[in-house]
Amino acid sequence: MNTQQVNMAMAEVLRSWDPFQEGEDFYGPEIADVLLAIRDIENSSELASKIQGIYEFSFEHQLAFNDCLKIAEQLRSIKGNESCTL
Repeated sequence: MNTQQVNMAMAEVLRSWDPFQEGEDFYGPEIADVLLAIRDIENSSELASKIQGIYEFSFEHQLAFNDCLKIAEQLRSIKGNESCTL
């Protein structure tokens, strides 16, 4: 997959997650923040903490770390399928 396809696949995972049952199209800024974060974070636990912080900052509700870790692992798996193309 190219970078755009990877980003779209990761965004779809995040849209489908809907942790606060607000609707899939409700999380645009949070999805963008997570997609930026995943560029620099290689560890699933660190990414889960970042995801947890992003969503909790926006919604002022705590998310279970294990739920964030599951999403982080899915995102890391998708990112791992990215291939370099010239």
